Amino acid sequence: MNEKGILIILSGFAGSGKGTIIKELLKKYDNYALSVSATTRKPREGEEDGVHYFFKTEDEFKEMIAKGELLEYANYVGNYYGTPRAYVKEQLAKGMNVILEIETEGALNIKREYPDAVLIFVMPPSVEEIHNRLKGRGTETDEVIDKRMKKAGFEITVVDRYDYLMINDVLEESVELFNSIVTCQHMAVSRNRDYIEDKKREFEEYLSRK
Repeated sequence: MNEKGILIILSGFAGSGKGTIIKELLKKYDNYALSVSATTRKPREGEEDGVHYFFKTEDEFKEMIAKGELLEYANYVGNYYGTPRAYVKEQLAKGMNVILEIETEGALNIKREYPDAVLIFVMPPSVEEIHNRLKGRGTETDEVIDKRMKKAGFEITVVDRYDYLMINDVLEESVELFNSIVTCQHMAVSRNRDYIEDKKREFEEYLSRK
């Protein structure tokens, strides 16, 4: 069966709990790797460079673009975000399932370059819950929250271009559902063409001896 790593794109509204799902998934399973994004936004309290993000100035980020070092990049609410290309390729080659936590524009760009990438969109149970979670963070102004809500209003219009939709209500259930989706993807016929061809040859050899 397929042992190659799968590229998984996880998107969702601000406040949907994407980061928490990934954190718990990485604790529970050892076959996932989280791609660390580069960004021009300022670090939040407790965030470390190279762990949560690669924090860059706008000039540094644009240099990465010019050198072709990013798999994708986009501007989200006034800041640039992008995925370093080298790390992703390295982890996939090792057989790790690589998770990219990125917004919708970047996700759809990657899907065009990597058609077999799996796109998963996460959302809270209701629109009101999105606002409550953003407000509950206590880290953003009302103006920024308003921008994120307007961004969510756009994102919902492209969700139908994703492969899977997850409603993040109970964290433990969401983590298990995510892992189940990836497990099923490993068993997809389209990802096991080489294995199937090997079995065809084995049957041909076996039957030729009869």
